[in-house]
Amino acid sequence: MKNKTFMQSSVIIFLVVLIAATALLSGCTTEQLNDGGTTTSSSDTNTVAIGEGATAFPFTVTFLDGTSKHYTVNTDKTTVGAALLEVGLIAGSESEYGLMVDTVDGVKLDYTADGAYWAFYVDGAYAMSGVDSTDIESGKTYAFVATPA
Repeated sequence: MKNKTFMQSSVIIFLVVLIAATALLSGCTTEQLNDGGTTTSSSDTNTVAIGEGATAFPFTVTFLDGTSKHYTVNTDKTTVGAALLEVGLIAGSESEYGLMVDTVDGVKLDYTADGAYWAFYVDGAYAMSGVDSTDIESGKTYAFVATPA
């Protein structure tokens, strides 16, 4: 009888501790290190839909302070750059290498002034092509990460 009461008490204590731990952890944020060397908060789940069109893709902006904004970009354009230009999320100047993005989500970085720049990522890896020559592909994720000097 004493052993049965001990087991019931142990189960109740375990459940109380489990519920308390779950409640505590649900309010926490988990930080992940992305390939750009910047931490972003995984609790940042507010995604803004922007643009119009038959194709949609996820796009994330990570700022110098580590905060992020998440978008679902809707477009009829075929390249990521054209879609982001169309909805006003990026700006820059044309060069012999293509579009040199210096402004993302209204934030301008000037490499010549302070060494900071916007790095373009596809599926978490540094892109091997410019944003204006990267075709939108289903299932891929795209991001610009502010990279400090």
